[in-house]
Amino acid sequence: MKDRYKTIVVKTAEILYKERGSKFYATAFPFTDEAQLGELIQSLRNTHPKAGHHCYAWKLGPTDDLYRSNDDGEPNHSAGDPILSQINALEMSDVLVVVSRIFGGTKLGVGGLIQAYREAASLALNQAQIVERIITNDIVISFEYPQISQVMRFIDENALSIKNQELTETCKITVGVPLNQVEQTLEQLNAMYPITAKS
Repeated sequence: MKDRYKTIVVKTAEILYKERGSKFYATAFPFTDEAQLGELIQSLRNTHPKAGHHCYAWKLGPTDDLYRSNDDGEPNHSAGDPILSQINALEMSDVLVVVSRIFGGTKLGVGGLIQAYREAASLALNQAQIVERIITNDIVISFEYPQISQVMRFIDENALSIKNQELTETCKITVGVPLNQVEQTLEQLNAMYPITAKS
């Protein structure tokens, strides 16, 4: 099971890729909500009013099933899909790549367009500030207050992230555990009687 993916943390500076007179301006954005799309595309339309196409692809979340690509008037699958292929090649998510094309007078053909959009997207992503995100599952640890030092030591030793805590006579702490460690972590915690844990 995949337990991590890469994303970018700041918008990349725009890169320019040229192919037989056409200019391809590519920008990669951190992207967490599809509602952001219209505003980001519009900002690029304002920046590049001569561009006839603003083709893009985005991918959201830790799984591989939430993504879109758009050719924006280019021949089918000649722009959006090549951009998406570069996002997937780098195992990235929570990212949007837009490539704005200004036509240079020479037709590139479908093969030429695929190559140009793919290369422009690759250049933008490879100059981005990339970080790795670990996919976690929540585990709720329940215990009595006298066990707090034991629980906290376990959390520290296993580098788990605390998401929520209720510390009264009966305590509950919710921690984020990497997906591939959930089963083992539950077993270890439930072996520490009277501490109980569930996901």
